[in-house]
Amino acid sequence: MSHTSSVQSQLSVIPLKDILPWATVAGLLSLIAIYFVSSEQGGIAVFDGTNVHEFVHDARHLLGFPCH
Repeated sequence: MSHTSSVQSQLSVIPLKDILPWATVAGLLSLIAIYFVSSEQGGIAVFDGTNVHEFVHDARHLLGFPCH
């Protein structure tokens, strides 16, 4: 039982204020990536042409998004 208590005493808790900025950036980057993979060059397009569509084409099929 002393082994368990020594392991628990070595664990430290990371405060939410330290995690929140990183989680926010990771969430925004994830949303941007999902947008480009799922709908860019579809019904809504930020960029002209088909370059973005061709760049993420295989990722669309891998993730199950229809594109044609």
